Amino acid sequence: MSGAMTGADARAANDMRQMTALGRRIEDRSFAIIDEEVGDHGFPDAEWQVVRRVIHATADFEFSSLMRLHPEAIARGIAALKGGAPVLVDVKMIGVGLNEQRLASYGCKIHCFISDDDVIQAASAAGSTRAIESMRKAHRLGLLDGAIVAIGNAPTALLEVVRLAREEGARPALVIGVPVGFVSAAESKEALIESGLPSIVARGRKGGSPIAVAIVHALLLLSAESAESAQATVAPEPAQVSR
Repeated sequence: MSGAMTGADARAANDMRQMTALGRRIEDRSFAIIDEEVGDHGFPDAEWQVVRRVIHATADFEFSSLMRLHPEAIARGIAALKGGAPVLVDVKMIGVGLNEQRLASYGCKIHCFISDDDVIQAASAAGSTRAIESMRKAHRLGLLDGAIVAIGNAPTALLEVVRLAREEGARPALVIGVPVGFVSAAESKEALIESGLPSIVARGRKGGSPIAVAIVHALLLLSAESAESAQATVAPEPAQVSR
């Protein structure tokens, strides 16, 4: 690769700047307040951008101690986005919250099967859950490998992704595991961490669709920034000298 910004990179970077000047100042001030109140946090810069956006979305500073990022999570997430990977979500609420235009800049498409008739029928017949069967359908369709999987609601979906990776060789690029709840939510996240899959996790019971959305949007911003940084560091071509 030459390091030059592609057309998709440029569109993604432009899409990330749709906020008005006043909106940008408000967001910048919000981030500054978070930085001030959290203080020393120990996250590398790119990881902190993800964690800080989660705090911004929730106004909950406890996430500074709950977030766990696999060492390859940021790089895998950016590469998947820039490669046009599918974005698989457990509930429609996440898909509604995501900016499809930004994702489409890279060729990424959102997939959610939770309400599909065949998924509902399979869950009823097997005595499982729609969330489980939706992940199985994604795997059958070949959408799980190389995908960004964002789970904010259903612990059973997260446990199924871990099982599919362990038993059937599924290889998502990145799993965002932030389901909220009291039954298996915390346990599903620990299972994801233990699986070794590249992941971004909010440990414990807290989580939810807004957090999953915030994480994906943070990765989109990082992908645009990485493209701009690469463009800035490309050495100019030597001038041609007439002879």
